Amino acid sequence: MKVLIFKKIKFLIIKKNSELKNLIKKNGVFIFPSGPGLATIDNKTNYYNSLKKADYVFFDSGYFVLLLRFLKNIRVNKFSGFRFINYLFNYIQDNKNQKIFLINPDKKNSKKNLDIIKNLGVSLKNIKNYVAPIYNDDQIEDFVLLEKLHSFKPKIILINIGGGIQEILACYLKEKIKFKSKIICTGAAISFFTGEQAPIKSFFDYFYLGWLVRIIFNPKIFFIRYFRAINLFRMVYVNNANVKNFKNN
Repeated sequence: MKVLIFKKIKFLIIKKNSELKNLIKKNGVFIFPSGPGLATIDNKTNYYNSLKKADYVFFDSGYFVLLLRFLKNIRVNKFSGFRFINYLFNYIQDNKNQKIFLINPDKKNSKKNLDIIKNLGVSLKNIKNYVAPIYNDDQIEDFVLLEKLHSFKPKIILINIGGGIQEILACYLKEKIKFKSKIICTGAAISFFTGEQAPIKSFFDYFYLGWLVRIIFNPKIFFIRYFRAINLFRMVYVNNANVKNFKNN
């Protein structure tokens, strides 16, 4: 497996389903940075550091993938949080006895996310739900969450809160918890399946059209968010991007 190194962030280049199936068995921090998120890394130090510290960083942004192709002549495949969630669901169905801890943005999403995991055949005794407080991205601390995690010791920690915060939280948790776990930052991707987010399907994800569906579904929020991602064009143009072998520590 190869990685593309861009501004010291190591993006996984996944070409085979078998590579993902092997990765999903491993512990560590899994991150899927969006185009708008990547466009902020020059200004948001903590977010940038979380991407550099993560164990597995994926090409969630079709915009970033296209910029690499046309500006750097580097061809990589998009691997979105939406697609990863499908693989994760299959993994959970095959490993129903693993404990899963959900970190959610509010009570409404908490219930829907719990239901979708329960419908995969996981017993309620193996699922815990947590509604996250509003975190300060300058310094995240959550002793209540740490206590619950150490008591439950989940094999999977699925963070379903907003990008730019969830990645920092994931690295904070990895440093603080005393057991091994998968800490997965797919944000709102689970909401595509619960109906809380735009109705993105595999067709739209495959053709890099998820951004357009989200704008149509909620233009007030997503038009501005994706418009700001234009800064990523400049970043890719002026910075080097190198492909190397992936070394999994």
